[in-house]
Formats: sequence, structure tokens, C-alpha cells
Amino acid sequence: MRIIKYAMRLNEDRINCLVKESARNYPVDEINSPELVAKVINEIFDAWNQPEEFVWMVALDTARRIRAVFEVSHGTVGSSLVHPREIYTRAILSGAVSIILVHNHPSGTLSISEQDREVSQKIRQAGEILGIRLDDHIIIAGSNFVSTM
Repeated sequence: MRIIKYAMRLNEDRINCLVKESARNYPVDEINSPELVAKVINEIFDAWNQPEEFVWMVALDTARRIRAVFEVSHGTVGSSLVHPREIYTRAILSGAVSIILVHNHPSGTLSISEQDREVSQKIRQAGEILGIRLDDHIIIAGSNFVSTM
């Protein structure tokens, strides 16, 4: 599967648009496990080795193939700001049917905080309104990961 990494940029009319940053072939047909998502995100973004928190999004089609991957937010060593607007702007522009969120814990701790759960719930509710499912929210810490759902 060819996985394309996109960024959001403003065009000359100050309208959001997708800009292809890179593309690479991966030996993946469909996303069917949190392990596979963690592996793909680590290979594309080096998630296990980031010193600050990042939030990434994987946009999927109806066959659970990756349509696009995005860095949504880059925060500090202990937090990252994320809002449904930024997530679903990218999901809509990429034609996603469902999404998976991934963020890292630079501390190496796999514990799921109350804030992690609240973010998942907020994103899930926004997606229900838009008709774009939140399939999972995965935390990567060191070489390990955990699903919050």
C-alpha cells in the first residue's frame, strides 16, 4: 500500500489545502490492529523517539486502507493541544470514512490519563455528527503502545 503523508497549508486565497509531503510503499493491505497502526506511525514519524508530545491522525477508507497520515499537533514534553476542528478538517479533505488518532508519551509511561479519555470522547462525538468514525486512539510510549478504546 502506498501511504501518503500530508500537511495542511493555506493556499493563496487563505483556504486550507492538503500538501503532499512524502509517499512510501508499505507492506500493509488494511489496518486491522492497533499494533499495525503503532508500527506504521513509528516508521513514518519516528514516534517512539520524539522528545515532545505529538498527535497524529490516520485517515481510512471503507476498506480500512490508509488514505493519508497527518501530524495534527506538536506540543510540549507533557501535553499537546488537539481540537476536533483540526482533526476533521484533515479527515474531510482526505475523504476519510474513519480515523485513528495516535499520540506519544515521551515519558515512556503507558498510563491513560483522564485528559486522554476526554479527548477521545470529544473527538468521537464530533465524528458521529460528521459521519466519520473514530476507530481508535492509541498512545505510544517508548517501544510500547496502548489503545484508549
